[in-house]
Amino acid sequence: MSKRKPAPKKTLASKLLIISGKAGSITPEIDAQLREAFMDHVIVEFDPSSDFRKLITADAQVVVAGGDGTIGFVSRALVDSNHTLGILSLGTYNNFAKSLGMPENLAAAIKVIKTGVPHQITIGRVNGKSFLEAAAIGMFGAAIELGEVVKDHSFGELGRKLGLVTGAKPFRYDITGDLQGHGRALSLVFANTPTIGAAMPVANATPIDRYLELSVHAGASRHDILGRLFSGRMRTPREEPLEMGFRFRKITITTKPQVEVYVDNQKAGRTPVTIEAELGALNILLPKKVLPPRK
Repeated sequence: MSKRKPAPKKTLASKLLIISGKAGSITPEIDAQLREAFMDHVIVEFDPSSDFRKLITADAQVVVAGGDGTIGFVSRALVDSNHTLGILSLGTYNNFAKSLGMPENLAAAIKVIKTGVPHQITIGRVNGKSFLEAAAIGMFGAAIELGEVVKDHSFGELGRKLGLVTGAKPFRYDITGDLQGHGRALSLVFANTPTIGAAMPVANATPIDRYLELSVHAGASRHDILGRLFSGRMRTPREEPLEMGFRFRKITITTKPQVEVYVDNQKAGRTPVTIEAELGALNILLPKKVLPPRK
């Protein structure tokens, strides 16, 4: 009786390109350009139901081409790993890539992936859940969801999401940790990028910095929140500059009553929460010369 031969082991990829065909800027021509530029990579379509990490070695280079949602998904999967990540932003707003100074021109961005060097960047965590752009408590988080609905043309959800924004109520809060404070607010916003969601301007922090930023003015009123939302949607700059907020690495927030918490464009439970900056959580391929981090 012959013994059954063991199945051959799959060879894991040391270079992987993930393409999101649903990204706003990806055309057949751009898809072909990506595949030609990364012929030495294993190339897969973005599938959030499939764990791409099973395809790669422990220190593989991963390149992702897509919008903020796809880049966020892939980035969060690689937090605290030995992988190097290259990002090619081809979505509508590209908040994360812009905050890192990545070129908007695709050919220039590909060149960065080819010739750049890994830089350790900062991400945020809310009770252990990672975010790239921002965390928000209260009405501002609902406004981010509203912006996503408009961006995705999911107009069946528009009325309900708008109701969450206009119906939000103020809450009392206490902040402890690196910052100490208390007060009453419609929202609290904790930013890692200058713009979030549908290009809503919120802060001056970037992921190259070694801290997160509590935005001083973002979400102070319904008028302010909706103004930021629509200035992002219409891509028109706000007339007044954003003032510097309060920098921190770790704080805890309690509220009365409990309030919904958002990380990037996803719900993340309710208060109380601990929000912290995790330094060096991702290795991103960036130009050799980038602005030094603000400590």
